[in-house]
Amino acid sequence: MVIATADAIVDETEIVAPPASRVPLVIRVLFGRPTRAVATVILLLFALMAIIGPMLYPNNLRVDPEHIFAGPSAKHWLGTDYAGADVLAEILVGSRYVITSAIIAGILMVAIGTAVGLISGYYRGVAESGLMRITDFMLTLPSLPLLIVLSQKWKFGSPLMMGLILGITGWAFIARPIRSQALSLRERGFLEAARGLGLPARHVIWREILPNVAPFVAMNLLLSFIGSIYAQTGLFFLGAVPYSSTNWGVMLRQAVEGGALQASSAIAYLLAPMGCIMLINLCVVLLLDATDELFNPRLRG
Repeated sequence: MVIATADAIVDETEIVAPPASRVPLVIRVLFGRPTRAVATVILLLFALMAIIGPMLYPNNLRVDPEHIFAGPSAKHWLGTDYAGADVLAEILVGSRYVITSAIIAGILMVAIGTAVGLISGYYRGVAESGLMRITDFMLTLPSLPLLIVLSQKWKFGSPLMMGLILGITGWAFIARPIRSQALSLRERGFLEAARGLGLPARHVIWREILPNVAPFVAMNLLLSFIGSIYAQTGLFFLGAVPYSSTNWGVMLRQAVEGGALQASSAIAYLLAPMGCIMLINLCVVLLLDATDELFNPRLRG
């Protein structure tokens, strides 16, 4: 009688169990909290701005020498620059270079760093030693002087070239932490079982180890994105990179050299590119904790 009752309870529980949510997991995690939802929407707006921004101003930015360093108004929402050009237009046009190159650099950094870290953490002998010596060499290189020299050699005129250079020179900072994660997982029981079953090394690395370090990889992808924005805007601000189009770093350089610091009406011209960079950074920070929740079911409320 007791067994029948228990079975009945189990059956009833199975019947009334709520169906699984059909909303994609990424959407549920990113929009599950107000701060994450706001940060996601803002980043999507920046991505949209990078796509359509230059389309709104397909020609060269129109200058107006009679309205230099004008304050915000109905005609110029963020005021004008040292030549009378609209600051909002410069922000929109320059967003494509900044965001596109940052995305390329972030993906390349994480792809190379993750591959080197996982392979060197799993294998022993020549493979591990060789990859780690290459990583150590990349870590010892002075990043800023190296980027300045390379910029003079190859001319970072396109966001693709800027993204490639930043990605190739910045992956080593990701490789070592991921290698440490792989080393800590290498002797776990499930990996020993996988090797005991005769599974190839590529399966163990990419199907067994990688999912366990996925939160760390996703976090580094976000951090590499914002780090790339800082790197390229810094290079343009220093004047180390020849440019042929508007860029947020170029705006900051021209604001300082053009006398915006002495004009109180040009405060928006100074703050606009810095505000965009800070806003993107804030949104990335707000989304960092979402990476753990995205890959760890126990953290989902």
